[in-house]
Amino acid sequence: MSTYGDRGNILYFRKRCDQRNIGTELLSIDSSFSSGQFKDLDFIFGGGSQDTEQELVMRNLMGNKAESLKSKVERGTPALFVCGSPQLMGRFYEPGVGKRIDGLGIFDIESIHPGPLVPRCIGNTVGEVYWENLSAVRIERVIIGFENHGGRTILGKNVKPFAKVVKGFGNNGNDKTEGMVYKNAVGCYYHGPFLPKNPAVADFFIQRIIEVKYGEHIKLDKLDDTYENKARETLLRRFNIL
Repeated sequence: MSTYGDRGNILYFRKRCDQRNIGTELLSIDSSFSSGQFKDLDFIFGGGSQDTEQELVMRNLMGNKAESLKSKVERGTPALFVCGSPQLMGRFYEPGVGKRIDGLGIFDIESIHPGPLVPRCIGNTVGEVYWENLSAVRIERVIIGFENHGGRTILGKNVKPFAKVVKGFGNNGNDKTEGMVYKNAVGCYYHGPFLPKNPAVADFFIQRIIEVKYGEHIKLDKLDDTYENKARETLLRRFNIL
């Protein structure tokens, strides 16, 4: 799913790999993708879509595909789910209109849309990453993005928050949590090209993927993030954070 330009995350991720001479191959998890192919994945990415399309995706994932996906996450395969896809990875998503959609149960979360008369959570958002919840150390904690979701998500006891909300609504507009973490899998409501605004998050996943795949700690070569940093500074000033 990439209704809102979420594919930009993949493009940016691959660019940062290419700049370090790290080879990548892209496999699309579509209707032709078999459950047996999950074993070949070193990283899993999920984007967002509208409720109707999300239900179609869930129908395709149910069964052997769902079990294979859950198994990969349980074994520590890094994954990033943005926009509406974390809802599908949870216990269930209850749309504003229509029947409840059972999720895959990867994340211990429940998501409920309060209905079409309740305002959506829309706007620019800023957060501070809880890197400790990913057993990682990073100097850059601030993440920037855009959210547009009707669902409200509550975290269960078996997941940890990905970030603390500084500006915006986050998971539900009440508890100041943004996203969720389970093992090496991260979910968040950030729409569109999230990684280009947050190169530290992209590099975290690149490093963690290599460490999980080869079983050894590595240090990535630094890249020139001049443009990314200027964009981040401009946005933070616009949001009255700096």
